[in-house]
Amino acid sequence: MLLDEPVAGLNPDETERVGALIRQMRRGGATLVLVEHDMDLVMSVSDRVVVLDGGRRIAEGPPEDVQSNPLVLEAYLGKMSATA
Repeated sequence: MLLDEPVAGLNPDETERVGALIRQMRRGGATLVLVEHDMDLVMSVSDRVVVLDGGRRIAEGPPEDVQSNPLVLEAYLGKMSATA
């Protein structure tokens, strides 16, 4: 099943309910493709994440690996400098 931005415009309680439904569907054996900008939701329901930047894949793998990937951090947080 393809879910395209299923929590866009939802409040935190509604988002958690959608997350619970997604987890229930996965436990039932469904395969899901989730296109979503809510990273808390993505990281809580995914066992594999693909990150695109400008239409180009820059990272792929388990959520914990992707969220610490330097290319992902730079693309979505900007270049980090050691000076403050």
